[in-house]
Amino acid sequence: QVFLWVTSTLNVAVFRGHFDLEDLVAEMKKQSPALNFGPLQPDGQIAVHGSFPALRVLREFLLSKAKSLPEGDKREGKSHQRLSRKLQEHRGAVEMRNSLRDAHREKHVVVLDTDVYHYMKFFCPRTFQANDVVISGVTDGDITTVCIESAGTKAGAAQGLRAKKMIENYSVEFQNILRKERLCFKGHSRREKQRYKQLCERLRPRYPAVLITPYDTHIDFVGTSADVFEFTEEVKR
Repeated sequence: QVFLWVTSTLNVAVFRGHFDLEDLVAEMKKQSPALNFGPLQPDGQIAVHGSFPALRVLREFLLSKAKSLPEGDKREGKSHQRLSRKLQEHRGAVEMRNSLRDAHREKHVVVLDTDVYHYMKFFCPRTFQANDVVISGVTDGDITTVCIESAGTKAGAAQGLRAKKMIENYSVEFQNILRKERLCFKGHSRREKQRYKQLCERLRPRYPAVLITPYDTHIDFVGTSADVFEFTEEVKR
């Protein structure tokens, strides 16, 4: 059940000048009582810890807040007004490009736990493949945002919705059964690290359902509780 709780760092500085950030954080806490919030930093960043579904709800809440922001602020100084005009011109150009693109494409977004995303990409690659659909992922720490773009035809739209549903179903299934263990290399020599990596490669065929991801500082093992436990114990022995 390792993926039921995650930590994400949010940057609410974009709301400065439109909302009092302390009041906004208080509203976030009231709207998401199941989440734990760290202190608000001077640069507008705040750490949030809780269940993955609750973080997704908070994300949608902040997106709705962002959409409510006014196009400009009459109380801004001249320099801010010039910057605002430049941003509006840029936004207009982007929106025009997006409208031309969206006239031919339909877009869906699914937010996944990053470890679940990598597990799905490795063991269920066809989940991210479909006719007339382009699926891409952008990873930001513990969270990966998957964008599903389909051709603006009836068949393409159906394929896009089918791909979105399949990704969501796999995500829920894996979130409930997967576990992650980490083997840290702190205090190990380069030769010892290499021996661990070689050992994991030799054991990989015996544990085909375990995702092994080596890094410079550690190795992550992701799989079912039983598989990961047995794999980790064997590596330690």
